[in-house]
Formats: sequence, C-alpha cells, structure tokens
Amino acid sequence: MTSLGLYFTKKSVNRAMVSRRTGISQARLSQLSSNESTKLRADELYLIALAIDVDPGELLKEIYKNLELTRA
Repeated sequence: MTSLGLYFTKKSVNRAMVSRRTGISQARLSQLSSNESTKLRADELYLIALAIDVDPGELLKEIYKNLELTRA
C-alpha cells in the first residue's frame, strides 16, 4: 500500500466520493493507493486535498514525509 493509500485508510476516505468530486477515476485512485510505482501528479494531489477538505500542503507533507535530501 502507498502512503496515499495508508492516508485514505487512516482518515476513512471514501474513494468513490473523491472520484466524483475530482474526476479522477476509481481505477486511478486504486492504482495511486496500492501501487508504489504509480506516480501521483501534483494536480491530482491538489484535487484530492480539495475533495477531502484538507490543506494541499499538509497532504503533501503527510504523503512524502519520508523523503530526505541526499548528502553529496
């Protein structure tokens, strides 16, 4: 499960509602939730955040909180 999928589960997000509000297909939301190799686009993240009434920046931080800069 992806970070987005875990977030959806933790917050009890209704994917059908997100799909209706954003226009993102349920199949795409399923891919974004379960397949680590599927890339979440910025526009999708923004629409999802609006649909579930959270700040897009906070959603971004939550989903990508494990990213770190590499030291050169």
